[in-house]
Amino acid sequence: MGTIIWLLLTLIDIALWIIIIQAVLSWLIAFNVINTHNQFVSQLWHGLGRLTEPVYRPIRRILPDLGGIDLTPLIIIIGLLFLERLIVNNAYAVL
Repeated sequence: MGTIIWLLLTLIDIALWIIIIQAVLSWLIAFNVINTHNQFVSQLWHGLGRLTEPVYRPIRRILPDLGGIDLTPLIIIIGLLFLERLIVNNAYAVL
């Protein structure tokens, strides 16, 4: 049981880092610190988009349009942290 809990927590941590990296990369692109003409940046941007867009899409349908502000990553991060805390608290109850 402990191995499954460790695996779930590790996957949640990886997902959190992917979302944070994509958010920082989007800020760097928006402020023209880096540009997508660089092949590595372009591939990284598209790869992260492919990983996160299936998770973001249902949330974006529910959220109202806030113009240029996208709160979807924040909502996903809060949800993942809640899920992580839920797993940890229930793991102690089971063990």
